[in-house]
Amino acid sequence: MKNQLQIIVAFFLFLLVAGCSTESPVPSSTIIPPQTQTKSYTYLALGDSYTIGQSVCETCRFPAQLSKSLGNLNSNNTYSLKIIAQTGWTTTNLISAINTQNPTSNYDLVTLLIGVNNQYQNKPFSLYEKEFPELVNKAIALAKGDKTNVIVVSIPDYAYTPFGQASGNQTTISTAIDQYNTFAKKYCDDNTILFINITDITRQGLTNKNLVAQDGLHPSELAYSLFVERIVPKAVTILLN
Repeated sequence: MKNQLQIIVAFFLFLLVAGCSTESPVPSSTIIPPQTQTKSYTYLALGDSYTIGQSVCETCRFPAQLSKSLGNLNSNNTYSLKIIAQTGWTTTNLISAINTQNPTSNYDLVTLLIGVNNQYQNKPFSLYEKEFPELVNKAIALAKGDKTNVIVVSIPDYAYTPFGQASGNQTTISTAIDQYNTFAKKYCDDNTILFINITDITRQGLTNKNLVAQDGLHPSELAYSLFVERIVPKAVTILLN
């Protein structure tokens, strides 16, 4: 009788245990807390008036807007921006400035937008064919030697501005800008470097005057914000890798 009672008790204990979850509690040491650590990223913008933001405020130019947009995505992160650009610079001027300033080569992100002044100053196109690849390679070297950290931005078309319209050479300007951008895109595609087209945005400048700065020539804050809308997703991908 005693043995039977022990068997019955054991059976009920088995049912009790079987009815409970067999999963072990997750140790507190494996629970990942929300990210609170601040990450600091460095961004270098190379170019000319379109990068320095001629005729718009310092926070209105596209590199500044890009840095702010990236920061808004995660308030724990900070972005340090350095700009090497000046109105009127050709590819030759930019190469010289980079060599003179000799920036560090550990940037997390580098953008390059250059060439309009080669066209405007009637420099031989062969000069761009020679120096654009050189600038791309410099950008890669400054981006930790990693070409996936580099974004090349297409040249805006100033033919679609009051200044360009007054020149009487709108078609010639646009054709030349297309030539420069076609070369740059092909070089980037052939070398697996990210190329982002924003030229079509600037070609709305005559129908949407808000896209042109008060000087009647350069992009406005609004235009730059549209540039950034296209650049941000790619920049995020770069920084997350």
